[in-house]
Amino acid sequence: MRRRTGILAVSVLLVLSLIVSACSSESSSSNTQDSPSQTETTLQSEQANPEDLYFGKYEPSIYVSTVRILSPAMRFENGETIDSNVWYQEYEKKLGIKLKNEWSVTGDEPGGQGEQKMNVTIASGSLPDIVPLTASQLRQLADAGKLADITEVFEKYASPMTKDIFSQAGSAPLASATFDGKLLAIPTVASINNGVPLIFIRTDWMDKLNLKPPKTMDDVYKIMDAFVNQDPDGNGKKDTYGMALNKDLYGFFATLEGFFNSYHAYPRYGGKANWVEDGNGNLIFGSIQPEVKTALGKLQELYKKGYIDREFGVKDWSKEKELVASGKIGLYYGGMSTPIVINDMRMNDPNADWQAFPLVSVDDQPVKPQVDGIALGSPQYLAVSKDAKNPEALIKMINLFFEVFYGKSYTTEQVDKLGTSPTDGVERWMYSIYTGEPEKNLNTHRLLKEIVNGSKDKSALNNEQKSAYTSVMKALSGEKLEPMEWALNRVFGPENSSFNVIDQYVNDNMLQPNAFAAVSTSTMLKRDSTLQKLELETFSKIIMGEPLDSFDQFVENWKKLGGDEMTKEVNDWYKSR
Repeated sequence: MRRRTGILAVSVLLVLSLIVSACSSESSSSNTQDSPSQTETTLQSEQANPEDLYFGKYEPSIYVSTVRILSPAMRFENGETIDSNVWYQEYEKKLGIKLKNEWSVTGDEPGGQGEQKMNVTIASGSLPDIVPLTASQLRQLADAGKLADITEVFEKYASPMTKDIFSQAGSAPLASATFDGKLLAIPTVASINNGVPLIFIRTDWMDKLNLKPPKTMDDVYKIMDAFVNQDPDGNGKKDTYGMALNKDLYGFFATLEGFFNSYHAYPRYGGKANWVEDGNGNLIFGSIQPEVKTALGKLQELYKKGYIDREFGVKDWSKEKELVASGKIGLYYGGMSTPIVINDMRMNDPNADWQAFPLVSVDDQPVKPQVDGIALGSPQYLAVSKDAKNPEALIKMINLFFEVFYGKSYTTEQVDKLGTSPTDGVERWMYSIYTGEPEKNLNTHRLLKEIVNGSKDKSALNNEQKSAYTSVMKALSGEKLEPMEWALNRVFGPENSSFNVIDQYVNDNMLQPNAFAAVSTSTMLKRDSTLQKLELETFSKIIMGEPLDSFDQFVENWKKLGGDEMTKEVNDWYKSR
């Protein structure tokens, strides 16, 4: 367990809120929220009560505008929406912040609807107070001088816990949002360990067909063949596939990073350009290397054999997930959290079971799973418009997010309400405007392992970890698991889980991080979206049967359309560190 500091008790929060309210009431009856006397009163209360900087409630409440780019995995129940939900209610109740969405759209994948709509908003020149941005958009607005300098705001208002968590993520995330010495955005920090690609296989099908866990890529192909040709679902029809894949090729579910890594190829990661060292002190672009071509040739072969969903080219990950959940696919590559994504499969078939396995190599060389150089969630950054009246509001909402999940002032029931519900499985933490999570997941696995082996007591658990602990203990005792409990055990459990595999990789120092750990260069900003589209189109066509040599033409086009300039800029950065 990491050590946490600056944690406030509920009683302290209430007392501080009352003090702020009392101070403000002297002037609120004759002044509006934005009047000079109101601002002066707020500053006086902050000086008298330093902790108010972190959690003090605005009196009267303030309005803060934003826009939201939603994951397709986001669910709403009981009348909640992205405009009205438990997190927005918590912001107003605890902080006096009324968060208002100017618009919202589903599609947080690279180049998706969210990024496109944000580009339109940027072009309009009318930004909300809090702006969700990609790295390219951040640089664009930084160069245009449209963002507030929040260097002093972060130093003043970020709670000790918030600063501690950001420090655990290393210096790179905050440095990536700093331009000319000015912090212009807050990165959505994550752990590179969360993004390790894994291979997931239906173990109930493996048992039924007497298959063993794969040790080589030939073993993987034998498993795929059996899942296609040996009727694993027992319905007497040849209606199952060997491997899931979605049209975006890269990301966290039914994607190709792990497959490519088995061929020692390191293309884009989650859609982001990936750079590797060439052994001579230079960086080269992963997607144009010959190992990628070799892997594409094998994928083309698998597609021709019918191992891959024939319609993958028109399906996003959520559509491909429906095939997995309906029992038509028995293997996919993806990230640690995917058992949670497919947990509804257990509603269709309570005996269905999936497990994460380590990537295996195509030859006698070990696999190095690729991960990001800077681990960021979605959105990658949250910036504040230069015209925003309360730039510190963003920092306070981030403080509250960390307090809910890592602090001591919220009960288990309250954390369940704001986190992942154990009853309906809705991940309401996704409603929060900020969802960063550095090393918490791997630490949760390690702690659960220590509790199970008796070296630590369950009193070490924080509120968020208790749901995973309950699920793991039920699984170990052989009790019937609800779908979400099954998923949590398969993600965090001491054995046969995502993080059991990831922990092995971390301990053995096997991860291959992106060697370019910075925001986009100027040419990336101008060209990379076009180059990414070219890459996806070319690779998809090759998989579906276009001549493999079209890869060579892709490499030539990539270089001419900005790739050579990007390579120079990346190497200039690399050698100037």
